[in-house]
Formats: sequence, C-alpha cells, structure tokens
Amino acid sequence: MVITGKCACAKVQYQVSAELIDFSHCHCSICRKIHGAAFASWGGIARDKFTYLSGEDSIKSYAFSENSDSIFCSNCSSTLLVDYKPDKEMLYVAMGAVDGNVNCPPGFHEFVGSKAPWFEISDDLPQYNAAIDAD
Repeated sequence: MVITGKCACAKVQYQVSAELIDFSHCHCSICRKIHGAAFASWGGIARDKFTYLSGEDSIKSYAFSENSDSIFCSNCSSTLLVDYKPDKEMLYVAMGAVDGNVNCPPGFHEFVGSKAPWFEISDDLPQYNAAIDAD
C-alpha cells in the first residue's frame, strides 16, 4: 500500500510505502495549538517508509518539546508530521494532510485529561487521560 499526502498549498508532498501502524486522536494542549483545533489525528508510520516527493526546501520544524518536533510547510503552515525523536522507528503523519481515505480506523483518544472543555467526545474509542503508555 502507498499513502500520499500534501500540505494545503501542495508545495510539500510525500508518500509512505507502507500501511499505517496506528491511528489516534491526541487532545493535549500542544497538539490543539499546532492544529488550531479540538484535537489532532495522527497516523503512526515506519520512519524508513516515508519519502518526500517535493518541497523539501519548504519544510520548517518547531521543537515543541525537548523530544518532539512539529514539521510543517513554510508557505501555508500546514502541519505534516510530528517527529518524536526518541522513537527511531516511527513518524506520525497528520491525518488531515493524507490524500483520500486510508483503510485504518482510529484506535483511541489520548490526553483526554487536557481536552478542550468545549469539545465532547462522541465515539466509543478507548480514552486515556495521558499518553497511552503512561495511563
């Protein structure tokens, strides 16, 4: 399976030559800020299966923590990825930047302990107050 994606202005385009490993919704305050939304949806992918097709010179990063960078387009500011540096095997693609529909249903919500108070989770997915491995 090949997954493709791009930023809003289409300057930065990428492909993933593998299926998603996981798919989650993060409600932490940082993800809410970098997405400007109630939560961010992330797809875990194998780092070595990710390739930029175009626009690599338009990529910027923001270190939102000691261990994590948000990767975005310098032209349109679309968030494309999160690079959690301690994990040398995985990257996390912003699902809103993925082209089409990916056959991998969301698995869980994390950091619901800090979710936006004006947003109500209305599905039956498992919910974790913090990171899934910390709950």
